[in-house]
Amino acid sequence: MDIEEAVAAIGTAQDVPGLPMAWRWSPMSRFVFSLAMDHDGRWAYQMNSLDVHDEGLTRAVLAFAREHQLGRGPESRPLTVLPGFSYGDCRFDAVAATSPAVHGYHVGRNEDLNEVVSGVFPAYACEFRGDESLEVAVMRVKRMLRPTVLSRSPVPYLRMRYENTRTRGGSLGSSRGFTTQDVLLLELALLEGAPGSFVEFENRQGEIWRVEWDGTWLVNGRPQDMPLSEEWVGTVLGWP
Repeated sequence: MDIEEAVAAIGTAQDVPGLPMAWRWSPMSRFVFSLAMDHDGRWAYQMNSLDVHDEGLTRAVLAFAREHQLGRGPESRPLTVLPGFSYGDCRFDAVAATSPAVHGYHVGRNEDLNEVVSGVFPAYACEFRGDESLEVAVMRVKRMLRPTVLSRSPVPYLRMRYENTRTRGGSLGSSRGFTTQDVLLLELALLEGAPGSFVEFENRQGEIWRVEWDGTWLVNGRPQDMPLSEEWVGTVLGWP
């Protein structure tokens, strides 16, 4: 697969200033696609941005991904994450790479190119557990993380199940499903005054927290003063 030739065939690709063997193009007004080829020319790393394009951040992400060969090769995990990234005042502290089966950036246009590209984006380490299956990776990346939005806030790894006797709300079955920190905070607040209710959630370390109300707060079966602040939840989920 000749990656440089495939990019040239796009017709509108231009060099990325300050980054060798890298190009950018805009398929429509809201999007900018940027791709950096690995040094041996056999793999590439692509970052897409929506509405707001930051040339410096994009260049830093592509350089980081190429330096560490994130997600390179057909045997790589659906989702590969490496902490230790930083750029200016950005809060991102990691770079994530998705496999061809997850990102599908060139499906329907150039299948051969698609199979030698990692989809990369700036991320937060708290968003990943590290053992995401293909199904989970697709769901998280396409429905929750919004990787093309450079101004996005963290979406910590969070799985939850709950039942509320007062609101009659609850999850189905005994499995914990992915949700957001805002939903967790809401359901925790609704526990008060609803005996027999609970919220059970899991963070990226696999730690499980069960919060109940029975006239007093119980956290993992132990009586507690009111610990359910946004700060407390953020600490448990790994993001202040």
